[in-house]
Amino acid sequence: MAKVTMVEAVTMALAHELEHDKDVVVLGEDVGINGGVFRATNGLAQKFGEDRVIDTPLAEAMIAGMTVGMATQGMKPVAEAQFMGFIFPMFEHIVCHAARMRNRTRGRLTCPLVIRAPYGGGIHAPEHHSESIESMFAHTPGIKVVIPSSPSRAYGLLLAAIRSPDPVLFFEPKRIYHLNKEEVEDDGEEYPLDMCFVIREGTDVTLVTWGAMMKETLAAADKLAEQGISAEVIDVASISPLDMETIHESVAKTGRCVIIQEAAKHCSVSSEIAANLADQGIYDLLAPVKRVTGYDTIMPLFKMEMKYMPSVDRILQKVNQVMEVS
Repeated sequence: MAKVTMVEAVTMALAHELEHDKDVVVLGEDVGINGGVFRATNGLAQKFGEDRVIDTPLAEAMIAGMTVGMATQGMKPVAEAQFMGFIFPMFEHIVCHAARMRNRTRGRLTCPLVIRAPYGGGIHAPEHHSESIESMFAHTPGIKVVIPSSPSRAYGLLLAAIRSPDPVLFFEPKRIYHLNKEEVEDDGEEYPLDMCFVIREGTDVTLVTWGAMMKETLAAADKLAEQGISAEVIDVASISPLDMETIHESVAKTGRCVIIQEAAKHCSVSSEIAANLADQGIYDLLAPVKRVTGYDTIMPLFKMEMKYMPSVDRILQKVNQVMEVS
């Protein structure tokens, strides 16, 4: 069993499905010969050929349109948007066609596609390279939205995404592509696409997060433990569909919840989780639900981007606020 980074786990999952399913193809800008801008497709074109790992022109709308067409005709395309900010030209094909295909044809056609996109800030990138816009797609019926936070979950969730009969947007937090290594067995075992993962059990407060924010959240949980506060940490992983049952079970145990996200605060995934807890879990709450988020402004350029993103100190501040409520 190899120890791999998240980006290497993505490559493993793609290679596994290319090898075991002849209908799987990978396409996108520079995914072939160059192995992708973050090397997530490194070596795949050499191993599986340029008819399975396809370099496309720099034309995101065309890539999305081709992907929808392939998917409706029995293929399983995995397209890459080089950065999440480049997904905007793909938006119409994703929302107007991929998401609606099963409903539009009353089940005659399905759209088993995956669109991968490195997402989030923290790597000193220019404009349109650091967006966190998962809530835009989570709001759209017919699309699954998945964000891994570790190598093992990247591998298992990407396998499940490729095997899904419906479209999946798979957003990879590029800030943690090379953060750490995990032992990941290339056994083809997928993870469920509709479940949260309890990463760390606790009794005093529930910390809910996803993607790269897992790094700061776990660091905050360690500091809280030094203060005698036991934090349960939940990795949402599947933004849509959203597994509120696991979150409710945790909050029923701890009575307190802090949600951490990199995205802007307004109309976000954290908003939905907080609203659901207020509606369905109000009698379990000992304190108001708090959120630690990005700001309602454009992600700043690299000198300021880490001030935009939630920090360990900001998480601790919100946790201490909810712990003060008896």
